[in-house]
Amino acid sequence: MTSTKNLSIAHKWFDAFNNHNLDQLLSLYDDDAEHFSPKLKIKKPETNGLVKGRKSLHDWWQEAFEQLPTLHYKVTSLTANEHRVFMEYVRTVQGESDMLVAEVLEIKEEKIVFSRVYHG
Repeated sequence: MTSTKNLSIAHKWFDAFNNHNLDQLLSLYDDDAEHFSPKLKIKKPETNGLVKGRKSLHDWWQEAFEQLPTLHYKVTSLTANEHRVFMEYVRTVQGESDMLVAEVLEIKEEKIVFSRVYHG
């Protein structure tokens, strides 16, 4: 896999996320993908911040899209190699302060297998 293909996946990821298109977003992930987020750890402590599998990803993001209809990510930087994409963006939600975020997508065979979020 090339860094160009991985950058394409990242662009598709942002498009799906910002349009709250859950099906399109999940199509970028492997069936057994894992996702770690500090917000997940706070909102659902029993997960210890980690969800596994498309069903869990679906439930997590569906809840976020329903509770935060103005949630939007503005890309500030993308860096890719043949294995991962490092994404920096600004999380915006109407009525909340903007948040700086970094996220790493681990990619194998054109599917995201692991993602990890870092808040600034």
